Amino acid sequence: MTTIRIENESRRRFLHAAGGLTLAIYLPAATAAKGSHKASTMQFEPNAFLRIADDNTVTVISKHLEMGQGTYTGLATIVAEELDADWSQVRVESAAADAKHYNNLAWGPVQGTGGSTAIANSWEQLRKAGASARAMLVSAAAQQWKVPPADIAVEGGTVMHKASGRKASFGQLARAASEEAPPADVKLKDPKDFRLIGRRIPRKDSADKTTGKAVFTQDIHLPGMLTAVVAHPPRFGAKVKSFDAAKARAIKGVVDVVQIPTGVAVLARDTWSAKKGRDALSVAWDESAAFKLGSGEILGKYHELANSSGKVAARNGDADKALGSAARTLEAAYDFPYLAHAAMEPMNCVVRLGKDGCEVWNGEQMQTVDQMAVAALFGLAPEKVRINTLYAGGSFGRRANKDSDYVLEAAQIVKAIGGRAPVKLVWMREDDMRAGYYRPLFHHRLWAGLDEQGRLVGWRHRLVGQSILAGSPFAAMLKDGIDPVSVEGAANLPYAIPNMQVELHTPTDVTVPVLWWRSVGSTHTAFSTECFIDELAQAAGKDPVAWRLSMLDQHPRHAAVLKLAADKAGWSNPLPAGKEGERRGRGVAVHESFKSYVAQVAEVTVQKDGSYRVDRVVAAVDCGVPINPDVIRAQVEGAIGFALSAVLHGAITLTEGKVDQSNFNDYQPLRISAMPRIEVHIIPSAANPTGIGEPGVPPLAPAVANALAAATGKRVRQLPISPDVLKA
Repeated sequence: MTTIRIENESRRRFLHAAGGLTLAIYLPAATAAKGSHKASTMQFEPNAFLRIADDNTVTVISKHLEMGQGTYTGLATIVAEELDADWSQVRVESAAADAKHYNNLAWGPVQGTGGSTAIANSWEQLRKAGASARAMLVSAAAQQWKVPPADIAVEGGTVMHKASGRKASFGQLARAASEEAPPADVKLKDPKDFRLIGRRIPRKDSADKTTGKAVFTQDIHLPGMLTAVVAHPPRFGAKVKSFDAAKARAIKGVVDVVQIPTGVAVLARDTWSAKKGRDALSVAWDESAAFKLGSGEILGKYHELANSSGKVAARNGDADKALGSAARTLEAAYDFPYLAHAAMEPMNCVVRLGKDGCEVWNGEQMQTVDQMAVAALFGLAPEKVRINTLYAGGSFGRRANKDSDYVLEAAQIVKAIGGRAPVKLVWMREDDMRAGYYRPLFHHRLWAGLDEQGRLVGWRHRLVGQSILAGSPFAAMLKDGIDPVSVEGAANLPYAIPNMQVELHTPTDVTVPVLWWRSVGSTHTAFSTECFIDELAQAAGKDPVAWRLSMLDQHPRHAAVLKLAADKAGWSNPLPAGKEGERRGRGVAVHESFKSYVAQVAEVTVQKDGSYRVDRVVAAVDCGVPINPDVIRAQVEGAIGFALSAVLHGAITLTEGKVDQSNFNDYQPLRISAMPRIEVHIIPSAANPTGIGEPGVPPLAPAVANALAAATGKRVRQLPISPDVLKA
């Protein structure tokens, strides 16, 4: 594992060189942990995404976090394609925290990564950045060679004039190109001429992660740095009443113990000493305002709320009238537990306070939100908070914290010690499992009506669960009291239903901290809607795929992935029989999230005792132009494994307000032995690219549940799926 030690301020700065080409009006500060290639002081474009150095390296500046989803590779591919760079000369570096230049175009004046927006919001922006640099290199060569620019070609990082045989590398032309005026407009490539986009090319982060050179927060070591571990209250909303630090201070290596708003922090020379000190603390908690309900009691409240109408999130026609006059009505209710993010790298952050401001090292997902929060705590201007974005070992939404929880906690510790030393905050797995943020617990209730011909004529969907957005910096996204991330995937059903109503109850007296979890609202809405649709198809005596397709005339992209997945899975052919006593089934689901479309067909085998295995999953994906098919497949495969963990095991439960789970022993991830065979088929597309980090998650659970129903005849309405409900 690479260990990064930063000795002084000067080693963090860019080394300014005389030569090179930078497309920017702003030079981002060097990522302290990585260093930097030399850069020119020349500044041209308001898009600070590209730097070409004299040594012929092309550095793409990524405004988005690389947390395993392939962002660095995808963004660099877009730039390199229009630049006509050779892939081997391309490097990637994290951008500074600066929303003015690096904002997420899908979010407005906010820099951050999430909602599967990284590629989608950067597509045209980075194509133009690459094309502009290419035009400037060509113009510089034309000036030197006294030939028309139209006679010059660029290929694989080489600028060529074929008629005269002249050639030059990007590095050789960088100095001259820096004198060229940026083009007012550039012509982008015709997709038929793409040579990198759409091809499998090596990821830019794989080699360093394989060899241990990749730098994560835990690798940062600053002079005089202390490591902090925090004792958090056992119940949400509790506060420190008093504490005795004598035993903690007696631990060798412990330097200080301080109270902060979220608990008591123990600071030591190393992580293990800090943990031992934290464990030795004696803390009395004030639980007068603590949340003390258990999961069963919360669900009971939700079930009761579902008996009455909620706020209307979507309405079409008259659902009540249609249900009242339907030839047949069906009803179903679904329950979903809290879920932890359980990223492989638990939360951690390094903060240093100096005379010139504050500096943060972190697998940073929400630069602007965290920058503002830390600035407010220290009374600094936001630009005085410098954030160094490092690799993150997963997130699934956890690091995009609306409250800046662990980043702010690290800053609060630094403040509590008067800024006398840099602090690395380390959360243990148990800290994140028991004192973190969770996918909200939800209850769904659905009603549907069929006419005499088995057509779906009425639909009512009532959801009950905590709002993620309420009370957060994103509360402005609420519309008429409706949290859109609670009802996404339910309020925008693609099926042609003439009478539909979607309602939402948002209880405010349940105060468990909640946060977006990989694919957010679609984690539960896809399950309830696609399982209920499947049940309705059965009631109508229709094939589940054919019945869905009959209602998707206005949504051809849904229909296309559904047809492809069914075809590749051999939907029209019966499954081979299992061994004696085994029951086998095949199920399907289709869902759109983050403007990408995914259908999945799952095959399962169920034993007499109810134990089951997901044998095979066939997925079809439409995410627009496929930047890198290998990354797309990897993301869908990973999403299926991630979602299957929740199907088999995933549940955070509370007893009298305390989280029962603590680590991977009782919050189990999927084992490799349980991973199904997976096939991923990508729809060719000329549409602008959309996200793929999250959309592979939602269809998996309903496809599996529908397959289990096909195998056993038993409908599953609760996650995770217990073998007890499937016994023969």
